Amino acid sequence: MIASRWVWLAVALPLAGFLVNGALALRRAPATRAVSIVGPGVLLAAFAVSIGVFAGLLGRPPHEPHIVTLWPWMTAGALRIDLAFQVDQLSAVMLLVVTGVGSLIHLFSVGYMREDPGYARYFAYLNLFVVFMLVLVLGANFPVLFIGWEGVGLCSYLLIGFWFTEEANANAGKKAFIMNRIGDFGVLVAMFFLWRELGTLNFAEIAARAPGALEQGGTIVTLITLFIFLGCTGKSAQIPLYTWLPDAMAGPTPVSALIHAATMVTAGVYLVVRTNVLFAMAPLSSAVVAGIGALTAIFAATIALRQYDIKKVLAYSTVSQLGYMFLAVGSAAFAGGIFHLATHAFFKALLFLGAGSVIHAMHHAYHATHSHEDAQDMRNMGGLREHMPVTFWLMAIATLAIAGIPPLSGFFSKDEILASAFARGAEMPIYYVYYALGVLAALLTAFYMARLMTMTFLGPNRTGDEERRHLHEAPWIMTGPLLVLGILSAIGGVINLPAFVGGRHALESWLEPVTAAGAAFARVELPHGTTELLLVGGAVLVGVVGLVLGYRATLGRRVATAREAPEEAGLARVLNRKYYVDEIYDAAVVRPVVWLSRVVLWKGVDQGLVDGAAVNGTAKLSRGLGWLGSRVQTGQVGLYVVLFLVGALWILRAVIR
Repeated sequence: MIASRWVWLAVALPLAGFLVNGALALRRAPATRAVSIVGPGVLLAAFAVSIGVFAGLLGRPPHEPHIVTLWPWMTAGALRIDLAFQVDQLSAVMLLVVTGVGSLIHLFSVGYMREDPGYARYFAYLNLFVVFMLVLVLGANFPVLFIGWEGVGLCSYLLIGFWFTEEANANAGKKAFIMNRIGDFGVLVAMFFLWRELGTLNFAEIAARAPGALEQGGTIVTLITLFIFLGCTGKSAQIPLYTWLPDAMAGPTPVSALIHAATMVTAGVYLVVRTNVLFAMAPLSSAVVAGIGALTAIFAATIALRQYDIKKVLAYSTVSQLGYMFLAVGSAAFAGGIFHLATHAFFKALLFLGAGSVIHAMHHAYHATHSHEDAQDMRNMGGLREHMPVTFWLMAIATLAIAGIPPLSGFFSKDEILASAFARGAEMPIYYVYYALGVLAALLTAFYMARLMTMTFLGPNRTGDEERRHLHEAPWIMTGPLLVLGILSAIGGVINLPAFVGGRHALESWLEPVTAAGAAFARVELPHGTTELLLVGGAVLVGVVGLVLGYRATLGRRVATAREAPEEAGLARVLNRKYYVDEIYDAAVVRPVVWLSRVVLWKGVDQGLVDGAAVNGTAKLSRGLGWLGSRVQTGQVGLYVVLFLVGALWILRAVIR
């Protein structure tokens, strides 16, 4: 376990990058070359450390996690919290995903953001984002995890609102920060419950003590898991706290890739798997997790059908795919959830970075004639395959992967999720409904991805004759990471191949020491034989049908440019406006809170009660008493003598009594 002792380097290296790039950002003279070396360099070094940690576990996989204690943090009575990292099979997988995919996104950023005046500040934030995500997945206890949990929320605010001079970008950053604080309340409450019931906040001790201290299916374990899941709905953008994630597209495109593929939004799925024993002991909570996941998957997929901003389509796709992951972990397929988390990181990072290459080219073409929004609108694209063939083919691989077409990575991970939900239906029939929602979401996923690819790359070009001359492939520093992600998207399924193709569920076996505690209470047995083949065949058929329908429906009609397109009407308008959920939240929550804050708290309590009655009222009383006193000060000695005698007689009378 020598390699595990050096796991702190995986965190220290990007932290050093943050400090260096932060210092360079304060300089007046740009230091582009230094930033370009330090920013991606520290991530590549952290990835090398992660490989070493993984190799150490591979050589001698422990049944007990290895705890690396850095120093004591908090001690109060029986409470002892160490700043410690937990190295086990789950954290090793997350280390590889975060640092591996994160490194590719950092390299892509060198080409994408090089001309930005905030280049050094951008990389400082990006390095810090990875620092907090690594603290989150390595934390050996809830408080250390919560440092990373809050840290990624802070960094999302900084990066989403990176171009803060535009009010919409600043508002998007604030929206992400505030909505995540709602979910974080749930994690805090769960921590208090766990301390009261188990006397520990360490993950290893929770897994050991929970089976003996908590009643399976009891009220306490149900409350704990529901509060944990409330935090997960915020961080991983599930109903009802998902609306911040599409607005996160206000940040630079590589930021979107990092948030959506490798870091923040995967935190909720990770936390459920990390506390799998608690969710396995709470069947009601697991059903809620799976149900919210299935509903989110279908809900977000329908919205993606009528979005035109290429990044918004992918944003709602992420919300939908996260729903699949929660459907998996809610069905007790904890390894299946991590499997889809990993494959999704590959193909979603590829899709976002590919979209970044498209936007990069469109900005060059539109730099003088169109707005920023026009460069991201798919209605203004078309025919880009001719000008960006490498990007087209790589994004096509990712599209087939997310649609579940074999033998690409998404096929294996999504098939396992649907099969797990179907198998769990034998125990709880409601899971059959979740399975049906998952299948329908798969159909819609294939449809909107075919629509995205067709509108962007196929058919006639709609950029304009002059603009078309400026369309080109991205430079190698941006295309190189796409090639690596394309390979991973194609073959990533090998990490957990099922038995029907000769595999041994390698990832599931690898994670078994972590998921064993939960498996003692809830284990899903995947279908075999004819049933398995029928489920697989049905899933593939659904993906193929969705792709064909999306392609034919999009290419079969003329696509007008954004400025020529008529207003949406009917159901299309409802989907385009995202079911008016933001407007409903604004009317039901935001405006009442603003009214309460301004009218009741500010004008009523602050100005009326505090300022009016307490502060100003006291001043007026003092002024009034002073005025009365001034009336007595007439300057006439005779009046003073009379008042003195009256006072003396009053005192004498009181004494005689």
